[in-house]
Amino acid sequence: MATTKRGSLLRLAAVALLWGSSFLWIKLALGGFSPGQIVLVRLALGGLCLLVLCAARGLALPRSPRLLAKIAVAAVFANFAPYLLYGIAEQQVDSSLAGVLNASTPLWTMAIALCVRQEKSVGAWRGAGLVLGFAGTLLCLSPWEAGGALGGALLCLAAAACYGIGYVYTKRFLTGSGLDPVAMVAAQLLVATGLSALTIPVTGMPPVTVRADAIIALVILGVLCTGVAYLFNFRLTVEDGSTVASTVTYLLPIVSVLLGMALLAEPFRWNAIAGMAVALAGVAFVRRTSAAAPPLQPPPEPVSAWPGSGREEDTHG
Repeated sequence: MATTKRGSLLRLAAVALLWGSSFLWIKLALGGFSPGQIVLVRLALGGLCLLVLCAARGLALPRSPRLLAKIAVAAVFANFAPYLLYGIAEQQVDSSLAGVLNASTPLWTMAIALCVRQEKSVGAWRGAGLVLGFAGTLLCLSPWEAGGALGGALLCLAAAACYGIGYVYTKRFLTGSGLDPVAMVAAQLLVATGLSALTIPVTGMPPVTVRADAIIALVILGVLCTGVAYLFNFRLTVEDGSTVASTVTYLLPIVSVLLGMALLAEPFRWNAIAGMAVALAGVAFVRRTSAAAPPLQPPPEPVSAWPGSGREEDTHG
């Protein structure tokens, strides 16, 4: 029993560290690459990792044009758009603030699910959670003192909202397809890579600055934070359950804040920490279960749902 619990905590810590550190690696990679270039390489490396795993396990990627079209839509909202938005945003805001604002993803997921009637009712606890969560997000933003960084902070919120759309879309159109979840996510990352390559003339044409820290950060972001992190999260969900896996949501902003302060000398902002605490309390209320409304499981950072894995959604940066 003790060994199982220790293994669960190690898996949880690994996923939280990988996804929570992604905002740090984005900031470092921006020292040598444009946001578009970062997205392209990150997606390609992450997709390659999962493709190798699929080959090793003998898993076939989806080939149905109809299914691939649905995967392409999911790839836009769950991968390409938020990755690009966070890259652009971190040219203006600290990596720690980006990680904190990413914690609003479950709130956006619930709000969007209600708008499209995927969730039929809110209930007192969830309604209070949405209000509390978005109030905490506003405190994180602090538009009254954000100055020129407000635009970047709003891009972070737009990225979190994209994750919310991606999760709701995936639950409605891809969950239950019968395809192995690893093959599904591998296909999604590869499709997103293709979309990123098509837009690179617009998003990533500036010349690359050859810097060792930027190159290392980009490789870590693609291989570990995108490819390996999904595998760890999948194992965490399968072996420890969605309740344990969903705890990652609460750890990501803490990881991003600590790493930003320790490695990038980013300032400690009381309003961001207080807002994060309020927002995460709202997330806890939103996730409160009731007999009338089954819980919507949101992701930790973001990128894609694992159809058929027993978990509705997943979050990261």
